[in-house]
Amino acid sequence: MTTHAHRLVLWDIDHTLVDLTGVGSSWYATALTAMGTELRTHPDYGGRTERAITADVLSTHGIEATEENIQRLWSELIAVADEARGTLHEAGRALDGAAAALAEMAGHGAVQTLVTGNLPEISVHKLAAFGLDEHLELEIGGYGSLSAHRPDLVPHAVAAAAAKHGTAFAPGDVVVIGDTPNDVKAALDNGAVAVAVATGHYSAEELAASGAHTVLPDLADLDSVRKAVLG
Repeated sequence: MTTHAHRLVLWDIDHTLVDLTGVGSSWYATALTAMGTELRTHPDYGGRTERAITADVLSTHGIEATEENIQRLWSELIAVADEARGTLHEAGRALDGAAAALAEMAGHGAVQTLVTGNLPEISVHKLAAFGLDEHLELEIGGYGSLSAHRPDLVPHAVAAAAAKHGTAFAPGDVVVIGDTPNDVKAALDNGAVAVAVATGHYSAEELAASGAHTVLPDLADLDSVRKAVLG
């Protein structure tokens, strides 16, 4: 059946839906050790894609950021995440209102997926750990493996959603929700609606200054989330 959804909602994961602070650094450390190197310096993770982060990690540790080495480090990261998935719920939490917001958007017929810096294999573990994967169509997401530039992920997800649902999503019908200026930029560069949540490392003032159409303190006020996303 063709879905006549009026909104495509593209969610970020880290510090938007879940808080798994420190997990990414730990996984990179273990993955690098498997490649024979010790993690000495931490990259900037905030709102960046795994392709950009991985290239930085390799380069700053004296490993050429070839596609072969990027894929090798990703294989190690995925292996670490696979091993941790059974206890991942103990390492963090779902953010306030996340589950209710996802359910609410689903109830209004919105198509929901991800635009995240994470790899697809890691994304599903982070969400499933807290039961947040139910309303998300993960196969049509824009993931951090696609590009070093986060704005590139949005049109990928939009095209995949349009192909699956037989529905053309106009830029104004696409909503990007995230916690960093990079999330906001990804929305604005594609003419999408930028909804920012101040649940990460950036203040509401910084997110507003980056151009977000709406800034929420968190996802806990469902009426505010509904208004921001559905209009």
